[in-house]
Amino acid sequence: MTERHQAAPPQAQHARAMTYPSAELERRFTAFAVDRLLTWGLLAAVGTGTALLVSEDLWTMVGAVAATAVVLWVLLAVVLGVAGTSPGKALTGLRVVHHATGAPIGVGRALVRSLVLGIAGPPTFGIGVATLAWTAVADRGRQRRGWHDHLARSVVVDVRPVAEVAHSEADDGPRQIVNLTAMRLVPAPAVDVVRTPERSEHSVRRQPLPPEVTTPPPAPRPAPPAPQAPPRISPPGSPQAPPQPPPQPPPPQAPWWAQAVPPRQVPPATPAPAPARWRVRFDNGESFVVAGLALVGRRPEPRPGEQVAHLIPLTSADMSVSKTHAQFGPAPDGTIVVVDRGSTNGTVLVRQGVSRQLAPGRPAALVDGDKVVYGDREMTISRER
Repeated sequence: MTERHQAAPPQAQHARAMTYPSAELERRFTAFAVDRLLTWGLLAAVGTGTALLVSEDLWTMVGAVAATAVVLWVLLAVVLGVAGTSPGKALTGLRVVHHATGAPIGVGRALVRSLVLGIAGPPTFGIGVATLAWTAVADRGRQRRGWHDHLARSVVVDVRPVAEVAHSEADDGPRQIVNLTAMRLVPAPAVDVVRTPERSEHSVRRQPLPPEVTTPPPAPRPAPPAPQAPPRISPPGSPQAPPQPPPQPPPPQAPWWAQAVPPRQVPPATPAPAPARWRVRFDNGESFVVAGLALVGRRPEPRPGEQVAHLIPLTSADMSVSKTHAQFGPAPDGTIVVVDRGSTNGTVLVRQGVSRQLAPGRPAALVDGDKVVYGDREMTISRER
């Protein structure tokens, strides 16, 4: 009971009752309150009329009220068993059907169900009603079936038309579903994605330095000539020494900014690590590497123009998986994102033993070892390098 259909004729609604979602507890309580107010109002009118028109004797009024209560109980049980409805349920758009076949539960089971609800009311000061509501919340089948429903083998479903449900949900707040295609969760391209490396020390060294604007230093002034020693006069008759050549000045050196700079050794670039791959594994043993957008559900169908790489149909024993329950796929930064697509029973993320209910339409990033629960099915994600 996870998908809605348009309103159908009464003869066709029984055959398709199992396609309607389980009724919410607030709407069920409203229907219960309407039925009780109508019943108590009729009983009060009968008691007042008996006192005014028949007799003011206490036991006469009690007998009239008790007889009327039995008649109303049988009448409402017959209508509930044959048509699956009551005044309160007809007002709130609910119906009681058999949990396995979707057909009416019959008069016998309806009498038992109504008797349990009647005893759980004023005789127990409301404690019985609270106990039945708690059993509906703790239902393991996630169909909100209380102890009285299990006893009568019944389930309460919401048979309102789609337009009315959409209008009521719009009053509570925005319930839009985010399309992952708009978030660029598209199938991974066949070519490798070129990533811009971060500026490291090696990349900075490889980049050409801008030309330095420097002012050349002033030309060095010529050094004053060294004082020469006076010529040595040899005495007459002594051999003359050969003349010494004047000392040669050292060759001029080029300024430091014009000197050739030896080429700098650039270390080889470190190759970028290969991108990580994400693998999902379901509880039935199915496993594959995520290559793009994936849809999960009983019969998942993409929206018009939506590019999908994986369609993953999941069988559900208790019909807790919606037709198109959720979607997941790679984000531009390499992570995996999962989004609940407005399923009836919701999507749960389990991380390190802690469970968290995902809001419909809001993406949640997954990490290595996370577990995602779709109804009664599970999926585990792992990262491979």
